Amino acid sequence: MAVDVASTITYLKDHAIEHGFHVHDERHFVETFTLRQAWEIDVHPAEACAGPLDLHISLDVDPRLLLKFEDVLNDHPDIPEDPDGDYVVTFYFNWALPPMQRPPDLIVLSAELAGMGGIDLPIEVRSVRSMGALFEAEDERLSVVGAVDRSLVDVMFRQDSLCDVLDRVHEVSMYMVEHAESWTDDA
Repeated sequence: MAVDVASTITYLKDHAIEHGFHVHDERHFVETFTLRQAWEIDVHPAEACAGPLDLHISLDVDPRLLLKFEDVLNDHPDIPEDPDGDYVVTFYFNWALPPMQRPPDLIVLSAELAGMGGIDLPIEVRSVRSMGALFEAEDERLSVVGAVDRSLVDVMFRQDSLCDVLDRVHEVSMYMVEHAESWTDDA
């Protein structure tokens, strides 16, 4: 049996729509030398079509892992198990807002988002400052990243295993949309 990650990504996009997101774009990259594959999906909450939040869901898959998983699928007629986590891939959720004029307190924001993400969706919060040419206006952006590990067995055969994660991602997204106006002038 072939490992069809592209169809799984298509299902993930449909699943994201069921959990309150609009899908705007998808990119599929294949590295020609190593055959490593990566997918990026641009989404946002359906309630926030006008912005200001961007959310990118990404998945990077090592070809050796795919080949190893394909061998297991060919050796076992039933759905295999993965008790040791040998076939784990990581989904990344990257939230982005326009530059902030009034940045939030990062400790408070980290605690709020950690409460929403829980142990199933660990979230990292950073602030990045950059200066323009000749010390013009300072630009401060918020970097919020969540990561979830899932076995390829679950991704391909138990696709609803991401339901709780997508609900949490939507909750984090709406929190950021609701507070963006107080942080930016572009909201």
